[in-house]
Amino acid sequence: AYTALQLLAGVVAMRIWSRPGATSYKMGWIILVLFVPVVGLILYLLWNGDRPSKRLSLKKPVPIEEPLAQQELARTNLEKLRQTAPQWYPLAAYLSGKGFDLYRNTALRYLPTGEAYLEDMLTTLDTAQRFIFLEYFIMAEGEIWDRLSDILCRKSRQGVEVKLIFDDFGSMMRMPNEKIDALQDAGVEVRVFNPVHHYVNRLYFNYRDHRKITCVDGDVAYTGGANIADEYANLIERFGYWKDCGLRLEGEGAWGLTASFIRMCVNLGGVMHNEHDYYRPHTPVKSEGFCQPFTDGPQNNPDNPAEDVFLQMISGARRFLYITTPYFIPDESLMRALCIAGDGGVDVRLMLPGKPDHWYADCVAESYFGELIKHGVKVYRYTPGFLHGKSIMVDREAAFVGSANMDYRSFELDYECGVMVYGAPMIESLLEDMDMIV
Repeated sequence: AYTALQLLAGVVAMRIWSRPGATSYKMGWIILVLFVPVVGLILYLLWNGDRPSKRLSLKKPVPIEEPLAQQELARTNLEKLRQTAPQWYPLAAYLSGKGFDLYRNTALRYLPTGEAYLEDMLTTLDTAQRFIFLEYFIMAEGEIWDRLSDILCRKSRQGVEVKLIFDDFGSMMRMPNEKIDALQDAGVEVRVFNPVHHYVNRLYFNYRDHRKITCVDGDVAYTGGANIADEYANLIERFGYWKDCGLRLEGEGAWGLTASFIRMCVNLGGVMHNEHDYYRPHTPVKSEGFCQPFTDGPQNNPDNPAEDVFLQMISGARRFLYITTPYFIPDESLMRALCIAGDGGVDVRLMLPGKPDHWYADCVAESYFGELIKHGVKVYRYTPGFLHGKSIMVDREAAFVGSANMDYRSFELDYECGVMVYGAPMIESLLEDMDMIV
């Protein structure tokens, strides 16, 4: 029976390889099917692996109409970036053309660990006066959840508008229903993204909300790699030390993440109780540099803003390019761009986990190392444990921090978010943290 299963897995693997599509997508399936045939074959059939472009049946979000003054300010910001950092104008203009405005007057703070991210976020949440929005892939019971739940329930009873979105698959088996019931009893509005039991027969539950967003009173927002679970703060140990990172935005740029939450909330059937202006930043902030929050998701296919941003960052590097990602399964265009950068003398450093959480994904990543090293790319392992932060830094001039991994899931299947940063002091903090990893 096992021999027959192996033969079937081999036939399916050859079928996967022969079909059109990204090599990274096919390699992921082939390794899973060959090395874990029972699980791999079931998932391949269940998730409709032959048709990766299948879309979740969510309506396309209706864009939020920006006031004319904000539209003019965004154009002015683009022109200022063209004057001060012309090499990054094409990337900013690309994102602007996709509907993601460029902002100034935003204090950006790099948070180098999951502990720092979650602690800073909880402290800010405790000061909320008007509203709290949270959107996360994983929410798991534990010490972090208990602290968060206490704040959300207390603030809701005080009249603060509190909305929560979490992914059903990401939180499955880790968040008891009674915990959610307690939030709702306190007045917290909870939306579950893509419930598995609704879509299991429709083959849609492969599409997940992988974003990490927190918005407080319009003035402050957070994003990064950390979810709401104790391992992200190293309160429990999983795969050694869990190294994550995040970004705090205070000022005009916070609106980019708040607006993306509003779009997702409304898309899931939620209702906003105030006009959009109520949720915009109200406290002026002066700071150096520019920031550009953006989102991605399967509704954009075949356009992939996250991958396009990564490609433009790689091709724009002249001196050095540092990347952290827990999962590295690049397609041909990303591999080619990295190899060209290495051949061109750019100091390219790819930083990956020393103790991965998914061995098969790590096997796929390792299959690319030889080619990268041949072209001068340096590959590092974070030996203390699991490197989960998603970040890119180029020439001490531009940086990305967000939820998107450098793999097919983030580019094609998941809803992601992130922030591009140009010429801000926060980039130096990111560089210092990356230097400590290697």
